[in-house]
Amino acid sequence: MSDSIAVGRTPPDFTLPRDGGGEVTLSALKGGKVVVYFYPKDDTSGCTKEAIGFTERAEDFAAAGCTVIGISKDSVASHDRFIAKHGLKVILASDAEGKVCEDWGVWVEKSMYGRKYMGIERATFLIAADGTVARIWRKVKVPGHVEEVLKAAQAL
Repeated sequence: MSDSIAVGRTPPDFTLPRDGGGEVTLSALKGGKVVVYFYPKDDTSGCTKEAIGFTERAEDFAAAGCTVIGISKDSVASHDRFIAKHGLKVILASDAEGKVCEDWGVWVEKSMYGRKYMGIERATFLIAADGTVARIWRKVKVPGHVEEVLKAAQAL
């Protein structure tokens, strides 16, 4: 578990391949607010609801000066299909190697039906315009989450 992610600290930078080709680099977005949310898998029910939630409020996040980036270990091709299927309006970055998930402390042991396995913890980080972490949500429950993140982004 990484302890480098804390409110008031600068999170580890990343450059990842993104949907539609190209890359997204966190440090290149400094000067604007950024929501970085980690999710387990494209096109699963909770992840779809979360991505659609961020998409439905995309204009509100943009008005708050905020870029939204979703990160999972899915491939760019998977992200492109996910975006096309649901009309998503968020950046989806591919952390296929899992390095960013590990750097940000979201690659954790999970348990389902008594079976333990490694997976991505649903977590959201709000990065302030100065590049430091303003808020952290761990073990996110999807209902109401997007509104809570939006309110925090607007208050920054």
